[in-house]
Amino acid sequence: MAEALTPLEGSVYNYLLDFTAENTYQPSIRDIGKKFQIKSTKTVSDLLQSLARKGYIERDPARSRGVRLLGFTGGSKTKPVPYYGRIHAGEPALLPEHLSGYITMDRRFVPAEEVYFLKVKGESMIGRSITDGDFVMVNPAAKAKENDIIAARIGEEATVKTLTHKNGTVVLEPANPAEREIIIKPSDDFGILGVVCGVFRPFVTMEAQTAQMTS
Repeated sequence: MAEALTPLEGSVYNYLLDFTAENTYQPSIRDIGKKFQIKSTKTVSDLLQSLARKGYIERDPARSRGVRLLGFTGGSKTKPVPYYGRIHAGEPALLPEHLSGYITMDRRFVPAEEVYFLKVKGESMIGRSITDGDFVMVNPAAKAKENDIIAARIGEEATVKTLTHKNGTVVLEPANPAEREIIIKPSDDFGILGVVCGVFRPFVTMEAQTAQMTS
């Protein structure tokens, strides 16, 4: 998952998004310095390098405006949120090679910079309005509490369930009477990926449209 941004890095990143949406080109290092009252161009360059290292941008240090906003498709006050098609056993669970794309969201609905999407498989959470094919937004910075809907990792498999505890043992509860609870054993390769903070449900996907056109 993307590394958390500092408050200043988050502000610079959002400025990059908004400036690019409004002007169709990226701000220069001097533009950024002027906006945030940073006199040193090296300090600005270091901020951009940190954003690149944390996976939010790509940059060409040889160019003043050599910044590419990963996943950016335009629109003011928006943010590209990555989604992952696979997870990895152990930590870190989310690897760059498993990134499947981005979903651009209004920033009012994005509670933290490091949120990401996972695609739901199956009907185990239909009782909490999460169905097969939904994209759940996951906040890895939120502390999971009892009865929160969480994304969890068991080995290389991701699952979305309600977090509960019984006799000190973690139990992942489905919201479908046809599904069984998952009791986490001490020997299980288990980890909490984050708290589910939103659901995105596309009624038509590009893949479905392509399949219809070719069938």
